Amino acid sequence: MRDTRESRLLLVLLIAVAFALITVDIRGGQDSPVDGARRAAATVFGPIENGVSSAVDPVGDAVSAVRDSGERHDRLAVLEKENAALKAKLGSDDRNRSRLTQLDKMLKVAGEGQYGIKGAQVIAIGAAQSFSWTITIDIGANDGIKRDMTVLNGNGLVGRVTTVGPDTATVLLANDPDFTVGTRMEGNDELGFASGEGDGPLRVELLNGKAEVKKGDRLVTFGSQADKPFVPGVPVGVVSRVDPSGGGLTRTLYVTPYVNFTKLDIVGVVVEAPKKDPRDTVLPAKSKPTPIPTVTVTATPSANAPVDGQQQQ
Repeated sequence: MRDTRESRLLLVLLIAVAFALITVDIRGGQDSPVDGARRAAATVFGPIENGVSSAVDPVGDAVSAVRDSGERHDRLAVLEKENAALKAKLGSDDRNRSRLTQLDKMLKVAGEGQYGIKGAQVIAIGAAQSFSWTITIDIGANDGIKRDMTVLNGNGLVGRVTTVGPDTATVLLANDPDFTVGTRMEGNDELGFASGEGDGPLRVELLNGKAEVKKGDRLVTFGSQADKPFVPGVPVGVVSRVDPSGGGLTRTLYVTPYVNFTKLDIVGVVVEAPKKDPRDTVLPAKSKPTPIPTVTVTATPSANAPVDGQQQQ
């Protein structure tokens, strides 16, 4: 395009429209009039995110090759290249081993709960749809993913699907302040509602204000009608603190979640709910306390002690 008065005027108009849309979007929040456009953008840019994620390693290799293809082919350059290749291989192997471990744990959870899951990889994090705590995964509508499906990993509840594109989906994490899930306590079956608190523990309001609760008690998902958005029996977390002001209509607990929301890589979307509630069977086995060894001390008689009943002179 030539630099004419008309082209400059068009550029100014486009910039003004962009600023106007940004202002409307910020003031609108979750009810923003451009929310539909944002969802459409997920459809358009989801495959691009996916492609960029899978293309990182080849691009890195290409950059490395260009960097090392200068005129200097001395021994130092060869050693640097070999060392970089070895580090890259070791790093890739470590990452693959970590992912296999995560996948094995997740499949064990799915088997114990009888959940039908589709595995996915986290390809992006951030506020894609005005949420504070979200991730983007590399499967979508083309893989049978729908909104309001439960997401878990090998440790427990990750969140729920909120937005679905053809090849990607957005997951609202369980620690988001807008997240709420029904819970049931192990053993006494006390019901409550857990809400996200960002970086802090989950906040749980028990329906029974006089419920007997103690630190270390564990919670699972209670489940939803028609299993959406939550299937039952998924581990949620462990009680870390109980609000001392008991006796009211409800009782407040603080629960440390099983899932580390800042370290998510391999997750699973529950596409088929269990035929019956798994109850507490999916919870990890409780660690047995380490026994304290008993030490018996035997006194050794001194050299000056009386022998055979004789009194020392």
